[in-house]
Order: sequence, then structure tokens, then C-alpha cells
Amino acid sequence: MLGNVFAIGLVAVFFAQIYYYLRYFFVIFWAQRKQKKGKLDFQTEKPPVSVVICSKNESENLHKFLPSILEQDYPNFEVVVVNDGSTDTTSEVLSIFKEKYNNLYETYIPQSAEIISRKKLGLTLGVKAAKNEILLFTDADCKAVSRHWISKVVRNFTPETEFVLGCGLYMYEKTFINRLISYDTLTIALQYLGFAFAGRPYMGVGRNLAYRKSTFMSHKGFAGLLHVQSGDDDLFVNHWATKQNTRVELSAQSITASLPKKSFREWLSQKDRHLSTSSMYKKTDLWRLGGELGTRTLFYLFFVLSLFFWTPMAGAIALSLFCLRLIFQIVLLNLSARKLGQTERFFHIDVVLFDIFLPLVNLFLKTRNKLFRRKNQLYKWK
Repeated sequence: MLGNVFAIGLVAVFFAQIYYYLRYFFVIFWAQRKQKKGKLDFQTEKPPVSVVICSKNESENLHKFLPSILEQDYPNFEVVVVNDGSTDTTSEVLSIFKEKYNNLYETYIPQSAEIISRKKLGLTLGVKAAKNEILLFTDADCKAVSRHWISKVVRNFTPETEFVLGCGLYMYEKTFINRLISYDTLTIALQYLGFAFAGRPYMGVGRNLAYRKSTFMSHKGFAGLLHVQSGDDDLFVNHWATKQNTRVELSAQSITASLPKKSFREWLSQKDRHLSTSSMYKKTDLWRLGGELGTRTLFYLFFVLSLFFWTPMAGAIALSLFCLRLIFQIVLLNLSARKLGQTERFFHIDVVLFDIFLPLVNLFLKTRNKLFRRKNQLYKWK
């Protein structure tokens, strides 16, 4: 009898999970449907754009990936690279590129500069050096997968638009850690882009993010965020992006691809830094995000309890719903990856492992930070 009670609870959270998937994670399909019906307006003008990149000791990455930015098929754009006191050959690489590309500019952060967040200082200097109103941000270890990256992002800047959220994924490698990172990154992207498309933007990623220079200046840049080392992308969006002023870009030609971490420890450190600001999101955003995580946790809990207190009905319901949800996830993730041009990736039964494992990693990192990290301990960025 108790198993039947847990099975009924499982049914409830199953439909709650399906609601989250259909409402938010299906963002690519809803956007394409809306575009086909002519309900998405894109501007045809191509205003001048400034691409801003912060770099610290990334001469090798700049040499590999900066050409994908500099060779964009766009009539009027500049690329501003902020050299954060690099001690490698960054200046030499940029000097060589500047001889070939007349739209490349370099500015500097002195090595002696003392500030909690050098990344925010670098971005601020880059914004001030930028000549144009439309600002597009990415990282030194990122490449634009298409020569139409700028065009696809900028077409969303209708008169009322201040923020455009893009999708930043990771390059493909045949390793387990790459599968884990790919799953984590894709699900996070579908979530924040889906929430924004539904009118509830709560974050963006600095690997592929655009906003107006006037927006940055009117909010006094990162004022109010200078006491934390991270948050130059997600917290800035969380503070100022709204349903009315934010759009998302989801075409395969608008993606940026970054170098993935090679080891579990490196990825864990990166994950730790990304999570360091999530507790500072607006309470309404935390409740919505907590709703998905909470119903997911209850799903697995009720599934186990339904099997532990076995009855024929409880077992049949539990196994059926588990399989249905898994199939739904696999289809959604693989179709979304294909729509984003990630044709080499294919998710299968390992989705279950990642779906359970990643929330535990997040819980571990948040608990550890709360208990052991000193209040003003800083994260370093590279």
C-alpha cells in the first residue's frame, strides 16, 4: 500500500518535470515555430559592432581562435582585446594580427592593478575603448563556429532590445569528462535560454553575450557587483535583463565553442567558480530554478521508494514513468544538439548518471564553500 502512495507522488512530480521540459527546455523548437509563423522580428540593418575579449596569458588560444572572430562576414566591426598583464607572447601575437587586420585593437590592464575582479576591470576598459553602441562579448579560448556569428546575434537588436543571450558550448572530444561537460553545458544553456525566451531571463554566459554600451553606462557598469570576483556575465544579466529588453539567439550559426577542461579537477574548479554567484540571483529566479531541481530530486526519491515498497501497481508505474522520462530527455537533448549544429554528440543511457550526479556535485560545492571558504576568498580567472 505504501508503495502505491509513493507511486502517486511519482506521477505528480513526473508531470511537473514534463512541464519544465516543455515550458523551458524546448526553447529551440518554440523559437523556430514562432519564427515560421512570422512572430519573431529581426532587424535588417547591420549597425557597427564592437567585439570585446579579455585575455590573460592566452597567446596560444588567441593564435588559434581569434581569426574566427576577425574574419566574420559583417560590414562594420572592431575587435578589442584587453590584455590583462599577460607574461606570455600575447602582445607579440596581437602585433602580428594587427598588421593583417586593421579592425583589431589592444588595451591593457597593468600587472600592478589591485582589484577584486580583474575580469570586471578588463571588461570595463574594453567597453570604454569600444567605439560602437552594440557590444558583443566572448572569451580568448572561444571560436565562432560560423562567419555569421555577429550577424545572427546582432539581428536581434530591435529598438527595445538591450540584451541578447547567445549559446556557448564546448568543443567535442572523445572522453568521458567531455561527455559530462557537454551534457552539463547543453542543459544549462537550454535552461537559461528557455527561461529568457519565456520572458524570465536570469543569466547569460560571457562566452556569447551582447548588450548595448549605453545600457552598461547607464547602470554604472559593474557597480554593485565589485565585491564579488565573478558575476560579470550572469549577475549583470540577472540585475538588468527583463522580459521587454532581452532576446535570445538560437541558430546554429550563432554558437561559440570553447576549449573544454581536460580533467575532472579542472572542471570542478571551473564549476565552483560558476556556482559562486548563483546564490545572489533574484529570489524569484532561485525559486523557479529550485522548482526544477526539487521535482527532479523527488522524482528519483519516489522512484526508489516505489520500488522498495513494491506492489505490482507501484512497480509498473515507477518503471513506466522512469523509462518515459528518460526517453523524453534523450530525444530532447539529441534533437537540441543537432539543431545547434552539434552533430557529433549523442546522448544515451548515460543521461541518467549525469542527471543524478550533477546536482550532487553542485550540492557538494555549495556546502563546502559555505562551510569552509573564507568570506572574501577570491577566484582566479585565466
